[in-house]
Formats: sequence, structure tokens, C-alpha cells
Amino acid sequence: MAGSSLLALLDDIATLLDDISVMGKVAAKKTAGVLGDDLSLNAQQVTGVKANREIPVVWGVAKGSFLNKLILVPLALIISAFAPWAIIPLLMIGGAYLCYEGVEKVMHSLHHDKHAETPQARQARLKKLVEQDPAGYEKKKIKGAVRTDFILSAEIVAITLGIVSEAPLLNQVLILAGIAILVTIGVYGIVAAIVKLDDLGYWLRDKSSAVAQAVGKMLLALAPWLMKILSVVGTLAMFLVGGGIVVHGIPLLHHAITHFSEGFHGIITTLLENGANLVIGFIIGSIVLLAVNLIAKLRA
Repeated sequence: MAGSSLLALLDDIATLLDDISVMGKVAAKKTAGVLGDDLSLNAQQVTGVKANREIPVVWGVAKGSFLNKLILVPLALIISAFAPWAIIPLLMIGGAYLCYEGVEKVMHSLHHDKHAETPQARQARLKKLVEQDPAGYEKKKIKGAVRTDFILSAEIVAITLGIVSEAPLLNQVLILAGIAILVTIGVYGIVAAIVKLDDLGYWLRDKSSAVAQAVGKMLLALAPWLMKILSVVGTLAMFLVGGGIVVHGIPLLHHAITHFSEGFHGIITTLLENGANLVIGFIIGSIVLLAVNLIAKLRA
């Protein structure tokens, strides 16, 4: 009796692990797009930090990301159990905030390009940066990155929860926890590698091997361009992710975009859908920015 009970238990565990493996793969595939956005956004967030403080800043953001998911996973399970109708509105609010941050970055960039700095103004700005508290600057960077990560993590958790919503509670908990841990380790491991790419280039350049020196010089030439590209991609990702969340939360709008893009094939369909999310994200962000500025003026 005891032996048969043990075999039955092992069989149940094997079945459970098999179900978790299958659903975990589906969840990872579904969240892959968001992971790309998460990666570009977080690599962009740590730019401007001193080289010897890049890894500590990435580690600080990674710890904040773990804390975000530690809050989001139980919260998502509770909301799913008691108030499933609240998930989409909460995600839409987060998406609108991402769009708002994206528009702010675009406006700041346009303002900077329009009002080119004089050499004197540049020197004054650099002096101010040198004089400011490095610890405070790092905390500000980490806080901004963790805030952005919270919204992207919420979308990843929500997508995963939607896939496993019909599974037993234990499966839901294990899959959500597994995806949360893998996503955080994967994203911030890659971010750490990206921000230290120039250091690797310097290290290789000083080697005796001609091949290592050539690779080092190539990495040193590539690193600044990679960070600039990530900065642009990170801003676009805010509109794509934020606009996509809002579009999916409005069925009529989502169906209209899907119906329009169905007349095309392959990559054109994807480009049209993402282009619509991008434009809608920029419009939503602009509306939120106007509202925030208006409220600020009224309060002043």
C-alpha cells in the first residue's frame, strides 16, 4: 500500500512538472517581445553612470526588479482570484505612464537639440554634474529604472498569468515564480554585459595577440554606438509597450488594427500593428504630458 501510494505520488509529481514545463515554455515565448523592450529600456537607464559604478547600479536595479516581482506575483494571483476585472485597467494605467515617460524623453531631446549649448554653458553643466552628490545621482537612476521595470514586469506577469489562468494554483505559483526569476537574471545579466562592453574592449586591446587587439578596438568603436542605439530603442520601446497595453485594453481599437493588418502578410502585418501601437502610444503620452503640465500650472 505504501509503495503504491509513493508511486502514485511520484506519478503526480511527474505529471505536474511536465505541465509546468509545457506552460512555462509557452509563457516564455509569449513574453519574449516584452523581454526585448525590458532589455533595451534598462540598458538605456544606466547610461551616464561612472564606469566603476555601472555594475553596482545594475545590481541595485536588479534587486529592485526582484522586489517588484515579489510584490507583483502574489498581487496578480490575489487580483486574479478576487477581482480579475481590475487587471486590464491597472495595466492600461501603467501603459499610459510608460507612454508619458517616452514623450518626456522625446521633448527633452528636441529641446536639447533646439537650444544647442555654448562652450561656456557646457562647462557650467559639466561642473554642476561633477559637484553633485554621486550617491544621490545613482539613487535617482536606480529609482527611475526600477519604476520602469515595475510596469514591464507587471505586463510579463499578466501575460504569464493569462496563459496559466486555467491551471491549478500550485502550477500558477511555480510558473509565475520561475518566469519572474529567469526574466530578472536574464535581462540584468545581459544589461551588465552591455554596459561593461567597453571595459572588455580595453582589456582585449592591451593583450599581446593581434586578434585580441583587433577585437578590442572593434568593441571600443562599437560600444558608444550601441549605447546610443539602445537609448533610441528604449524610448521607442516605451511607446510600443505602453501603446500595445492600452490598445489591447480597448477591444474595439485592437480589433480594428488587427482587421486592417489582416489584409497583408508576414512582416508587413507585424510592422503595421507595431506602427499603430507606436503612434497611439505617442498620442496617449502627449495627452498625459499635457494633463500633467496643466495640473502643475493650476497647482502653482
